[in-house]
Amino acid sequence: MDNIQGAVATAGVKTIEHKGVGEESLAPQTTRIMGSWSYLFTWLGGCVSIGTFTVGSGLVGTLNLLQVVLAIAIGCTVIGAALMINGRAGHKYGIPFMVQSRSSFGFTGSRIPALVRSVPAIVWFGFQSWIGAGALNLVSDALFGYSNIVVFFVGFQFLQIGLSVLGFHGIKWLENIGSIFIIGSLIYMFISVINKYGDVISTNLINTEGTWGAPFWGATMLFLGVYSTMMLNVSDYSRELKEDVGLFRQVAIYANSILPATLFMGLIGVMVTSATGEVDPIKVFSSAVDNKPLLIITMLFIAFAQVTTNILNNVVPPAYALMDIFKIKYKTAAVIVGLLAFGTFPWELVKDESAAGLNLFIQTYSAFLGPIFAILVVDYYFLRKQKLDLDKLYDENGPYKGVNMAAVIAMVVGIVVALLFSSISWYASLIPAGAIYWILMLKMPAAQRFMS
Repeated sequence: MDNIQGAVATAGVKTIEHKGVGEESLAPQTTRIMGSWSYLFTWLGGCVSIGTFTVGSGLVGTLNLLQVVLAIAIGCTVIGAALMINGRAGHKYGIPFMVQSRSSFGFTGSRIPALVRSVPAIVWFGFQSWIGAGALNLVSDALFGYSNIVVFFVGFQFLQIGLSVLGFHGIKWLENIGSIFIIGSLIYMFISVINKYGDVISTNLINTEGTWGAPFWGATMLFLGVYSTMMLNVSDYSRELKEDVGLFRQVAIYANSILPATLFMGLIGVMVTSATGEVDPIKVFSSAVDNKPLLIITMLFIAFAQVTTNILNNVVPPAYALMDIFKIKYKTAAVIVGLLAFGTFPWELVKDESAAGLNLFIQTYSAFLGPIFAILVVDYYFLRKQKLDLDKLYDENGPYKGVNMAAVIAMVVGIVVALLFSSISWYASLIPAGAIYWILMLKMPAAQRFMS
């Protein structure tokens, strides 16, 4: 506790005790608000991604049903392990990703991975908001005969901005309550799809040969790539988890939240698209559900799922980056993130060819995120042996001042290798980036002060 207090004093900030709604800080977190069940429901609510549905849609004609299930299972296993490994620093010391990365990239250099992480978050925010707006527009058209997706997009976006400024207290309750609705809706949609398209699914997916080669492993990368953003900044969330939740329980939490949500969404995507040829999830579900009341419930689920996913995954990381770079409060940063999402032109991603476009998007940003993940892990586990000096992490003029070029060079090497093997970009980047960083930190004179 003395070390934390010293760090806070050096940083000139005040540790947040979570006494007020919406209070967020980059200071070490001493008051944890999430127990095991709350954390599990939070991740479950945050992992119902339309991106997973679209990835599944893009595998039609490439993999059979068994291969899709195994690709999702392998991807989710890697995700769970990565979240536990990289989230250890945040859970142990109560620090966010922005602070965690200072020991490897430097005080100024930490803004590089933060900005790299923020770009896909903002794009996903806009894309998923457009999907949610489309669902609400369909409900309005069915009930009142009014259809205007632009109006619903703007209104839906401002609703999410309003919810996001509540901070982790608001996120916790939104995700926990919403996860119950999400579980029921996923089961219902899965059963509905099988009942309506069972024969076609059997012909197009179960009885096809598929492949166990490169496309299969590329599919595992795509499913984990949807969450490669969260693997990077998992400390933003694990710092809120109560300290008595051990590593084994953390792995169980990640596995039991991410795997079910990803399986349902990925399988629904591949099954419905194989039967109908549709990629747009709104068109898919509107054609798959014949009953009007059930259609309305399904569309509301889609809209709600975008809220829970966006607020957890796509607001917090870029908001923390803006807080650090521009020295602004969390609420202001959250509003700016929501406004930036308007500029991502999400309607361009929701087209018949969107599955291929989103897959390329995931492969590309994973090529940038994988090297950063490897650097963080090597720095924390191999170089620092899981021991961080919080005073130095919060001292802008201390040994971590400026930019650590060892991390930047390693990141660039990892990105180049990843782009050369784009179908498995995240996997391909890990060893080159981690190895180069480890060597440079031991041998590069300019990096020696970062070893302290």
